[in-house]
Amino acid sequence: MAGENRMISEIASLAELDLESLINWKKRAPYVKIVSKQMVGIFITIWVRRSLRRHIQNLNVSSVGVGVMGYIGNKGSISVSLSIHQTLFCFICTHLTSGEKDADAAKRITDVQEIHRRTHFNSLSSIGLPKSIRDHERIIWLGDLNYRINLSYEKTRELISKKDWAKLVEHDQLIRELRKGRAFDGWSEGTLNFAPTYKYETNSDTYCGEDSRVGRRTPSWCDRILSFGRE
Repeated sequence: MAGENRMISEIASLAELDLESLINWKKRAPYVKIVSKQMVGIFITIWVRRSLRRHIQNLNVSSVGVGVMGYIGNKGSISVSLSIHQTLFCFICTHLTSGEKDADAAKRITDVQEIHRRTHFNSLSSIGLPKSIRDHERIIWLGDLNYRINLSYEKTRELISKKDWAKLVEHDQLIRELRKGRAFDGWSEGTLNFAPTYKYETNSDTYCGEDSRVGRRTPSWCDRILSFGRE
């Protein structure tokens, strides 16, 4: 009986210690959440250093659906507008039209144009605050942009095996868009010096489509991060 009482006492002490540790950890957490928003499969969450929290103001969120019938949220964007000190930031998380055909690539351009056209930020005090994406000084566009590589499955796999990223980049649809200045005029992106991230079998480093009987999907850099900024 004494042994059981001692065990119960020890478990109670551990539970109390764990709760106290959790409370202390939350107090010490270096980052805090500013906002989280979901629309169907699109999700964005923004966290900042705790020391910056008091400098963030003018938070606004705008969601745009461009999926089925041009308005359903299975494709589209969630945009977050905020100011840090005196700088206006906009973060746009998107899921654009999928597919490898030329018509799909053209639809992605339309998606981007629609997101720009229909994203509006409302605020109680409109003086000097942004109303659209382009009104911001620093803009980050991220998510599943779904741009593909215009090469055959076999050729793409061959270049991946050689780690010839430069040759793959030459045929990347989004890189071509950046150079043409249509959907993303003036935007920039970091160097693509790693293997395409789309699409792997679950919990593996094997690309989907290695079994031709299942249907092949050409590996591509679908998940991207673009930036736009002006002094």
